[in-house]
Amino acid sequence: MEDRLKHKVAALPKKPGIYFFKNAKGAVIYIGKARLLSERLKSYVQPTDDIKVRNILAETADIDYILTDSEREAAFLENNFIQHYQPKFNLRLKDDKSFPYLKISVRERFPGIAFSRKVAPDRAKYFGPFSPAYEARKTIHLVNKYFQVRNCGQDIPGKRTRPCLEYDLKLCSAPCVGYITEAEYRDGVNNALLFLEGKTDELARILKEKMARAAKNEEFEEAARLRDIIKTLEHIKVKPKMISVRLENQDILGYARDGKVQAVDVFIMRKGKVRESKEYIFEDDEDRPTAEILRDFVATFYADREFPAKVLLPVEPANRKELEETLAAKAGKKIPILIPSRGKNKDLIELTAKNAEMLLRKRMDCLVPLQTIQKELGLSVFPARIEGFDVSNTGGTETVASMVTFENGRPHKDGYRKFKIKTVKGPNDVASLEEAIRRRYLRLREENQPLPDLILIDGGKPQLGTAQKALAELGLEKIPLASLAKKEEVVFTPDHMEGLRLERTSPALKLFQHIRDEAHRFAVKYHRQRRTKRSFE
Repeated sequence: MEDRLKHKVAALPKKPGIYFFKNAKGAVIYIGKARLLSERLKSYVQPTDDIKVRNILAETADIDYILTDSEREAAFLENNFIQHYQPKFNLRLKDDKSFPYLKISVRERFPGIAFSRKVAPDRAKYFGPFSPAYEARKTIHLVNKYFQVRNCGQDIPGKRTRPCLEYDLKLCSAPCVGYITEAEYRDGVNNALLFLEGKTDELARILKEKMARAAKNEEFEEAARLRDIIKTLEHIKVKPKMISVRLENQDILGYARDGKVQAVDVFIMRKGKVRESKEYIFEDDEDRPTAEILRDFVATFYADREFPAKVLLPVEPANRKELEETLAAKAGKKIPILIPSRGKNKDLIELTAKNAEMLLRKRMDCLVPLQTIQKELGLSVFPARIEGFDVSNTGGTETVASMVTFENGRPHKDGYRKFKIKTVKGPNDVASLEEAIRRRYLRLREENQPLPDLILIDGGKPQLGTAQKALAELGLEKIPLASLAKKEEVVFTPDHMEGLRLERTSPALKLFQHIRDEAHRFAVKYHRQRRTKRSFE
């Protein structure tokens, strides 16, 4: 497992994003962010005394990731996903506390600016989020200084007869004591709104000139302060995509294709936060236009899912009007399908498309070992579906068998099966394996279900021979068979009874080991459940 994780980490892109550690059930147990995914994940697979890292790796069966445009975007996405999945090894960010926003209460006569952790539907203007939090406080200071907007909660008019210290520091225009008219104050608020909306070029130019003068006059502290303010302006100008102050409920679909292979990545945004991502990869034998494929995908995707307020697509689907009518009939409300051409939604579409492209790349990485297996074993059919078997017992009691399914090199959990051995007495793994194989493929034959492209047995020649016998009795001897012996990791097949010794670094051997280990884990888990139940009884 450790070698497989190292191989997976080595293939990660050198790009910003968030990463997921998943256990054998596919549940997310830890989420993190990275400026460079490959470099960050390498630190996890190196020898370490960190107890937390060792505990995470002890439960990890797979690593996955989502790309972002920057480390800052990754921080926002990490926060959203941790709140949604609540991973057991994440200690921070699991409550509903969020990154800070700035709030301007525009409906008041003399609006103020305030620091806020949540966006509320109160008709105020919200800006952000800000990361790190001190950027929000710096921005409040800028608004106070350059636009004289108050940051207090004083009633206006109130009982105050003289202005507070903020006025003396030139951080407020003192509307509480009537030092400025409502119209003049509102002009300052409007300019502050333009500033917070990212229209900061002129202000940034002025501050850069002041910083250069301060540096020239050796006023280095003032120059450093102005430098930090300019950085804050740059943060304000770049609007985050993963979080929206408009609290939208929308699904964003990214699409990529490689010949007949299609990939769709769906970002699910609820209450203005991208909190979930769904990945789909499939083949279209008819090689149809993208518009038709997206139409069919959307219709299928929302067959049994929660409906968003709108759906964003990269291109217009075929029969768009009919598709919208179908969605509206199912949802009981209008679900518009939009194709963004600019702005933040366009950026979101491009980001999901980038993740869909990475999904195709992951698939290609999975296909390489399968191509090697086909070549080394001389298979006439590409081994897209592999079923692996193992047996577990304690001294011949509570004997069970497991079957795991791998499709295109990845575990397919819906295809897992377990068998309580009924006809074998005592510790006889070979006979137990024969029973499990006979039961499995007798059922497939009777129900006329698809057969696997390859069966992998945990064991050596005896296990391979008994599997051959069971299949022959069912008239299914044409299904390719292989076994993997544990000690020397030798692969046996009916055509290679002397054994194939694949390179230790071979991706084909790594995949065989993964299937064997997963079947073993699944068998041991079921056996322990049976043994615990018997002990309790």
